[in-house]
Amino acid sequence: MPRILLIDDDEHLAAPLTTYFARFGCTLESAVRPSEGLAKLRAGQYDAAILDVMLPEMDGFELCREIRKESDIPIVMLTARGEVTDRVVGLELGADDYVPKPFEPRELVARVQTILRRQRSAPPAAGSTQQRVFDGLSIDLDRRQVLRHGERVELTGTEFELLALLAGEPGKVFSRDDILNRLRGHEAELYTRAVDIVVSRLRKKLEPLDCIKTLRNAGYALAVARSETA
Repeated sequence: MPRILLIDDDEHLAAPLTTYFARFGCTLESAVRPSEGLAKLRAGQYDAAILDVMLPEMDGFELCREIRKESDIPIVMLTARGEVTDRVVGLELGADDYVPKPFEPRELVARVQTILRRQRSAPPAAGSTQQRVFDGLSIDLDRRQVLRHGERVELTGTEFELLALLAGEPGKVFSRDDILNRLRGHEAELYTRAVDIVVSRLRKKLEPLDCIKTLRNAGYALAVARSETA
């Protein structure tokens, strides 16, 4: 049963959401303060976290940043402000999705379920092996593990899905629409911007490798040679 942590200072939100998530086979636990939420994340095994943007102690953006220092757990952010800029900031910090308040509980459950499915399923590969080995880069699709020059790179589920997609057909140019068809979950008005943000995050994590190329008005491609030992 998936275990989800909600960090939101609205004490009236947790109880109905806990009941609703249980209907769909998920255990929802809650914390009203970021410090409490961080302590719970460090002490337990959670499959996803839901963060409100407006929080005491620190806002949801800072909380997301703190979580990303320690974990690649899928993160869904909630906002009452509905500002596109806020959602872009959250994506840049490593959030996997955004749900604006007020929301229908079923929508939130659906977003979390979508992220968990992506996190748990190995992406379809072009080829027979579940390993992709390139010069300086190794991708294990079964373990969802990425090594850069032998050192593990911590990726969010969305970042891993993007890299796995590009690595399935290295050299092929994937348009933003191609990528969005794989990485569904973000709101429509953020679709194009969300792809660029995830690519930017992934590039930074893979540095000093320069393996994701941008083809103007076309899309993105993995441009790195396969390892001779693959």
